[in-house]
Amino acid sequence: MSSIQRAEITGVILAGGRGSRMGGEDKGLMQLNGLPLYQHVLQRLQPQVASVCISANRNLASYQLSGLPVISDAFPGYAGPLAGMLAALRFINNDWALFAACDTPFIPHNLAERLWQQKGEADAVWARSDERDHPTLALIHCRVADRLTDFLTRGDRKLMLFLQEIAAKAVIFPDDRQSFININTPDDLRSYSGEC
Repeated sequence: MSSIQRAEITGVILAGGRGSRMGGEDKGLMQLNGLPLYQHVLQRLQPQVASVCISANRNLASYQLSGLPVISDAFPGYAGPLAGMLAALRFINNDWALFAACDTPFIPHNLAERLWQQKGEADAVWARSDERDHPTLALIHCRVADRLTDFLTRGDRKLMLFLQEIAAKAVIFPDDRQSFININTPDDLRSYSGEC
């Protein structure tokens, strides 16, 4: 990617969930190889974008220790990743946000580049591996914020449904299971220790 293209993108780490499969623990702060999960995502994301912020709804002081802006959902009741995305799209100064969930520590080093190259005229693109879609790994233009507000206001919460509604495109990544691993449970943390 050119520096001009990179300058148009803010990275957003989505860390605003309840962590229900982690026994209620804040997933982004769980340790993998001595670092919080969100820090692994940050290391992969930061070189690809102009700046990074974190979407979080609890333990804000812990995330603020990163020195990054920390934003919280405007929608109450943990409305899912779309609420974090909306807060970020309203917050950023760039045209594009590159989203990555805090539980995907091995995201591709070329995530921004591939999504940017394949977006065409679409307002949003997301990553798809050979196995499945990864809609929280998405590049989204801030102009969709009003449509996202309407979507959430009517009670919808499904990220893939919203992406389909705005005619977003999937971008195929070569079969690389490592890049799209989600750390969802304490067993996952143990399984992937030493992988970074």
